[in-house]
This record gives sequence, structure tokens and C-alpha cells, in this order.
Amino acid sequence: MSRAQYRGVIFDWDGTLMNSEARIVAAIQYAAMQNGLPVLSEHDSKQIIGLSLHNAVARLYPDIADKNGAIQAVADAYTEHFLHQSTVPMMPFPFAGEMLEALLDHGYKLAVATGKSRRGLDEVLKLTGFGRFFDITRTPVESASKPDPLMLRQILTHWNWAPEQAVMVGDTTFDMEMAANLGMDRIALHHGVHQPAQLAEFKPVASFNDLSALQNYLLESAV
Repeated sequence: MSRAQYRGVIFDWDGTLMNSEARIVAAIQYAAMQNGLPVLSEHDSKQIIGLSLHNAVARLYPDIADKNGAIQAVADAYTEHFLHQSTVPMMPFPFAGEMLEALLDHGYKLAVATGKSRRGLDEVLKLTGFGRFFDITRTPVESASKPDPLMLRQILTHWNWAPEQAVMVGDTTFDMEMAANLGMDRIALHHGVHQPAQLAEFKPVASFNDLSALQNYLLESAV
């Protein structure tokens, strides 16, 4: 389809708009230590960024998946550390706020589809002040974890649009696969978690190294 037909842009959060990789990894490693699990490397820990927290823990530690309450205990330790204990800084990627403001000014509707919990997303939207940019947000709490496309379906239903009228922007294969599963166009960002070659396997319509380049692309194609 022509990119000029997009009416909405759906963003992933961590690794796409928010530079939070280091804080997520630190929280995962802390939660593992607190629960007597092997502390995985930074590389291995960050590969699950984008999944729902429970799915992420189960993928990192498959041996505890069937133990009653074990995944929840790790998830709880992660959440507490990430939100309230961690001193690892996180902040939006450069130009994020300016880009979102510009897209709104040019008539785009904006949404978030994230693997974060509802509590986590709401807190960080309040912290950054970015909540005002988004018409709708979806998390696995009220939907399903990526790469299931339910979050995208819910957003499109809210807008009463077809998949061709929106584009998904993300930094992980989970984002790309989720959009592909719905037949939605996708744009890959290379400043996040997964490598360009991994993202390219899902045939994004465009790929960029930063949000400024993404903004230029979307504004050139604004309806």
C-alpha cells in the first residue's frame, strides 16, 4: 500500500520511544538473584524485551514455568525493582517528544502497543508526560502478549479502521511479527534491542536508526 494512506501510528514503548534497556536488564537480573535463579548475561536478558512480563520470565527460565507461583514471584520482584528501587536511569530517546507532537499536528492518531504491564505503562507515561499524545494504549494486561496481534486489533477496533490504515513502529522481532500476523505494515527502529538483520526478516516497509529520520518519513507521507 502507499504509505500516504496511513492515518495512525502505533508505537512500541521500551526500546522504541523509551531508552530503558539497561534498567530492564538490571531489574531482570535483580529478580533472578532474589529468587535464587541464575543471573543471565545482559545479552540474554534483553532478548525478551517486548514480551509480556510473565512470558518473558517463562522464556528466560523455562524450568520454573510449571512451578506454582514461581513466575509471579520473579515478576513481582522485577516490577518492584524497576518502578521503585532501581537507580539505573532511563529516559525517552532523543527527539521522541518533538516527533510525537509533530505527528499529532499533522493529523495522525497515535497509540501504544507494549509488553509492559498496565501499571508500568501508566507510571512511565505520567513520568514522561507523554500520555497526552496517545489516543489509546494497550498492554498484555487487557490484551495478549506479542506476537499475538490482539493489541493491534483492539486499537483498530477503537479507531474503526482496517489494518492498512495504520503502521506499527518497533525495535524487536516481536513488534514486527505481531504486525505481520495482522497484515499491518511495520517500520523497524535500529536503536533498540534486536539487530537490523533480525528485524529485516519480517520485511518492514522502512527502517531507521533514530526518531528524527522516522518523523521525516511519516511527515512526508502524511494524509
